[in-house]
Amino acid sequence: MSNEKIIAEFKRQLADSADLKRKLLETQGETMAAIAVAIVDAFKNGHRVYFCGNGGSFTDAHHIVGELVGRYMYDRPALPAFVLGAGVATLTAIGNDYGYDQIFSREVRGCVQAGDVVVGLSTSGNSKNVCDALQIAQGIGAFTIGMAGEKKARIDDVSDLVLHVPSTLTPRIQECHIAVGHVICDVVEQTLFPK
Repeated sequence: MSNEKIIAEFKRQLADSADLKRKLLETQGETMAAIAVAIVDAFKNGHRVYFCGNGGSFTDAHHIVGELVGRYMYDRPALPAFVLGAGVATLTAIGNDYGYDQIFSREVRGCVQAGDVVVGLSTSGNSKNVCDALQIAQGIGAFTIGMAGEKKARIDDVSDLVLHVPSTLTPRIQECHIAVGHVICDVVEQTLFPK
């Protein structure tokens, strides 16, 4: 592929990504704000926030948690945020003993308490292990948030709030999830620890 074709591909894909983010703001602005408020309120009231997802969404969960526990834009106290399935020994033990479908829900049963927030990232909205974790969390009394693509899916049935990125393309959906995650981190930081 020539440099000109490569540059054209970057131009097309970056323009598509920018256009999708504008559409996301137009269609999901209120939902994004409600998600940020729910997470701020959980931290403000001494609760914890948990994230889960598979593959790239698992990596995005780690990224967002890193910003919350560490820092986003400036130094401030650490926040109690966690990634379900982050412990490799626990992850493989649960997967081996109970099955991959329970890698998140088993931890939810052991760690999540009423008033906590559980955020499940699934581009399809149908990841069984993510949806099962959200369902168990709801039963415990946690507030559940789904982050998915445009299609209605099982995640809608097990989440108190669902962000629907208006796309069916996994890379574009994940780009929006992390962009929304960054803004949430910024809102949390500015609200709880104003300069």
